[in-house]
Formats: sequence, C-alpha cells, structure tokens
Amino acid sequence: MSHYVSNHRLSESNKSFVNQLSIVSIPNSVQEALADKRWKAAMDEEMKSLQKNETWELVDRPAGKKPVGCRWIYTVKYQADGTIERFKARLVAKGYTQTYGIDYTDTFAPVAKINTVRVLLSLAANLDWPLQQFDVKNAFLHGELTEEVYMDPPPGYMPERHNQKVCRLKRRCTV
Repeated sequence: MSHYVSNHRLSESNKSFVNQLSIVSIPNSVQEALADKRWKAAMDEEMKSLQKNETWELVDRPAGKKPVGCRWIYTVKYQADGTIERFKARLVAKGYTQTYGIDYTDTFAPVAKINTVRVLLSLAANLDWPLQQFDVKNAFLHGELTEEVYMDPPPGYMPERHNQKVCRLKRRCTV
C-alpha cells in the first residue's frame, strides 16, 4: 500500500487504520474463511445467533420447490482509532434469484430515510439531547415470515448426511 499512498500527513490513528487495511485480507471462499480461526469464530457466532433466533428448520426438500441459495459476506469492523474491533461474517440469502409472481409477490425493507435521521440529529443538537450509537445484531431476524421460503443450507456447516435437506425459513434472512 505504501507504494501507492503517502500517509505522512495523516494523524497517528488514521495511519494505524490505513496500515490495518493492508494487513487484513477478506476471504474469497468459505474454505479460505474456515482455515482462519478469526473468520471461523465470526461464522460460528453468526450461526449461533441464527440458531438461537430459530431462523430456519432443516427439512426434506419439497417436490416442486426451488430453494434460494445463500452465501457468506465477510467484513472487518474497525474502531475509531483504526484498530480492529472484530471480524464479522454474515449469512445472506440470494433473494435476487427469485422471480416476481412465482417466488414472491411483494418486498419490504424497514429502513430510515436520511431526512428523518437528519431531523432527529437536528432536534438532538438543538435540544441538547444525549446521543448514543449501538449495533443491533441480527435486527432483521425479528420479522416473521408468512411466505413459504426454502434456502440451501449454509456452505461449510451442513454434514453430508443432510445433503438432501433444505432450510425452511421461519424468519427473514438478509437478502
């Protein structure tokens, strides 16, 4: 990285952050992630959370039903000073493989509009309200599914004896 970017004008914490970017590599495959104990621990934490929230049940693949795939997304979370906070692995369903009218009929994603966030921040600043930031792990899992959705088992986590099984989703899984 030092061959392309000069960091002599950066603060010490920003230098640390830039250096961390070149040290940590994001896995390109499940096998690569499973070989690194930090990524394996992140994947285990995600699986534990999904199981705790009863996101799916393992069932035999129903005739005529096509399960959506899933894949792992890997990210590194950094603290403000540039040091690594944690490794994060997220299992996401490949909902983009579904066909409107066949696999689903509508979509909904509860998100805050940026104007709403700006108004709340303005109110907090003008009224001297205290602000805090926090991360809700797996917030998307709190919605129940009414549709019948099947997903392929998570790569790297299902034993061979379950190779004909699929996950019947009971809760929303990030798409």
